[in-house]
Amino acid sequence: MQKFTQEQLMLYLYGDASPILKLAIDTAMKDDMDLQKEIKLLQRTKKQLEELKGKPLSPSQKSIDAILKYAKDNGKKK
Repeated sequence: MQKFTQEQLMLYLYGDASPILKLAIDTAMKDDMDLQKEIKLLQRTKKQLEELKGKPLSPSQKSIDAILKYAKDNGKKK
């Protein structure tokens, strides 16, 4: 069972792996269930990151309420 670095797996995932590395990973995945799971996890993570790209990130309403409450409670103490 061949071990691959995270860098090698990321190159594979993004289609930047050399033909030799791609072949090695493809071949290893045929028999290595752990490697298959790791690649699937990385693919899922990549997809989630791509879905977030371009979306504005904002805090939850719970966080906003907590900040406003803190500011209100601590603003009076001066």
